[in-house]
Amino acid sequence: MSATESSARARDTLARNHRTGFSRAAQRHYDFTCPSPDSYPFQWAWDSSFHAIALTHVDTRRARDELRSLLSAATPTGFLPHMVLWQDDLRPRATEDFRIDLWEGWRSVTIAPPVVARAVERVYRATGDNLWLRRVLPPTLAFFGWLREHRTSPGTGLLEIYQPDESGLDSSPKYDGALGIEAAAEGAVRDAWHDAMRSLITAYSSPARTPETPLRARRLFVWNDVLVNTVYADGLACLARLMRTAGANGRAANGRTADRLAAESGAIGAALMRHCWDETTGAFHDLDLVAGKRDGILTAGSLLPVLLDSVPEPAARRVIEQHLLNEREFWRPHPVPSVAATEPSYDPGFRTGAIFRGSSWINLNWYLYWGLRRRGYRAEADTLAARSCALVAASDTTRECYGPEDAAGHGARSFGWSSLVLDLAAAPAASTEEG
Repeated sequence: MSATESSARARDTLARNHRTGFSRAAQRHYDFTCPSPDSYPFQWAWDSSFHAIALTHVDTRRARDELRSLLSAATPTGFLPHMVLWQDDLRPRATEDFRIDLWEGWRSVTIAPPVVARAVERVYRATGDNLWLRRVLPPTLAFFGWLREHRTSPGTGLLEIYQPDESGLDSSPKYDGALGIEAAAEGAVRDAWHDAMRSLITAYSSPARTPETPLRARRLFVWNDVLVNTVYADGLACLARLMRTAGANGRAANGRTADRLAAESGAIGAALMRHCWDETTGAFHDLDLVAGKRDGILTAGSLLPVLLDSVPEPAARRVIEQHLLNEREFWRPHPVPSVAATEPSYDPGFRTGAIFRGSSWINLNWYLYWGLRRRGYRAEADTLAARSCALVAASDTTRECYGPEDAAGHGARSFGWSSLVLDLAAAPAASTEEG
């Protein structure tokens, strides 16, 4: 029953959040699903990628248009912005509300986790639309090339981000030390984070700033994030498979590109093992490159590399059995909390009003579901899918995140990527594993 109810809420959200029109500033038509009508009215890159995956179960034309609209915001250099502010009438409030540096007046100058490659693969699998693939694959490949050229840390080979929201995890406690807010009282965390973000953006701001402006040397915030790099490595593997599909007509160049992308994916996994794996704790931890150390807070991102084939089986099993399925840490009544329940910063009741500090998120559950299946934990994966559906069914609308102890809805209402329950509800019945 929870799968039926959660699917109904997901479908309602996808219909309610649909936006179409023409942007005068961008001089483009748009067709996308906003994350939340009241809280997040614009197009976000990783949100839209999740929306497209959910839409494969509802309307494959909209799924294709979602990604086509997103990728139309890519630049000739290959950069794909985190936020695309299509709606002319809503744009003036964006800088204050969302702490962003607008570039060219209608898009952010920052990146998001590159979920887009997996979304392109999933939508193509659902549609078999070769013409659509030929249109969206080049800008997706170009973005991954842009990331490799402009965001690779010379010392680790991992992608780096220059502000916390580039990971999509915004106010995760793992960033508190780098932002100087680790001493903030619980009730002051949200305001302290917003103030720190405004200070960081002000320090970066310049009329000459472009997506390619080098920020590493500023040493304000330089971070190798485990989640971002896991999504990147997964995306490279997706692109390798798509290039082999595109090369089925015998183009040798596509096969060589596929081999290169697969090798790059493996190299990121190896770099995560080399630089982020902690043998003592049996988990992955981010690198603060300004402080020159690993962050020690155990978050859901610490678990995500189990998704990657390039992570050795013994390490993946330690992560799953020691942490993900540990009832004291992550396998809570309504998993998976974004911060381990054993961490002092764990905020299951959303008391701080700050996101990714303890609440459970459907998008993280979705990635961890596929990680569990890939590693052979099918029963546990199915349990996670069922509990995710139950979370969404427990509220009168899809919510941004949920309480891991009591299933209470937190944050924005009518939240788009929680519609991933459509994919989770369908996945256990699938005869073959995705991706």
